[in-house]
Parts: sequence; C-alpha cells; structure tokens
Amino acid sequence: MEYYTWVLAFHVMSFVSWMAMLFYQPRLYVYHAEHADNPGFVEVVKIQEYKLYKYIGVPAMWATVLSGGTMLWLNPVLLKMPWMHAKLLFVALLIAYHFSLEYHRKRLIENPHYKPGKFYRFYNEVPTLLMIGIVIFVVVKPF
Repeated sequence: MEYYTWVLAFHVMSFVSWMAMLFYQPRLYVYHAEHADNPGFVEVVKIQEYKLYKYIGVPAMWATVLSGGTMLWLNPVLLKMPWMHAKLLFVALLIAYHFSLEYHRKRLIENPHYKPGKFYRFYNEVPTLLMIGIVIFVVVKPF
C-alpha cells in the first residue's frame, strides 16, 4: 500500500489529460464540419485531430485505465463498494465514447459533411456528463 498514493496521483493526472482530449476533440470536429468549404483550414484541423487523439488521448486513456487497474489490484476491497461499480460503468461508457471519437474522425476525413457541426456541439457534452458522474461517485460515494 505504500505505492498506492503515488499510483493515485498518476491516475488523477492521467485522467485530467484524457479528459482534456475528450473535451477538445469534438470541438475540432465542429470546426471541421462547419468549415468544410475551406480546404486549407480543414487540412490543419485534420492534423490537430489526429495528433490530439493519437499522441495525447490514447496514451492518457491507457495510463488512466492501467493506473486504475493497479489501484484495484493494490486495494481489492474497492470492488466490493457499490459506488465503484457505478464509477466503473461510467468509465466503460467513457472508453466507448473515446473510441467513438476515432470513428467520427475517420468519417469526417471521408466526408466532411458526415454530420453537422450542431451534432458535434451536442456530442461534446457527453464526456462532461460522464465525468460529473465519476467525480460524484468517487468523492461523495452516494451508495
């Protein structure tokens, strides 16, 4: 257990980095969709989308998942807590959302009019709602 707080600190830092990507990536999709008639702008946004997802999002997601798994391994009693089950459900939804961003990125490359900017403005709110749930489950432990 002497390493638990270090793993927890790394987990929080990883989660913050991952959330930064999850918040900003759909915003880039809004720009991509709404400026599809400006090829120079779209080319720059495509590079930003790729680098944000691959170089920040993917490593941060795996760091979050692996450090969270390590904490559960170090303190398995957490798996008996109902709030942890709820948190893990929301984390699973966040992971699914993460992979959906790559799906949307590829569709936008094929067809910049795949979805309107308004769709991505709404889609941008999903990680916020999931993050609110995760933080409430961890801090308040409502169950």
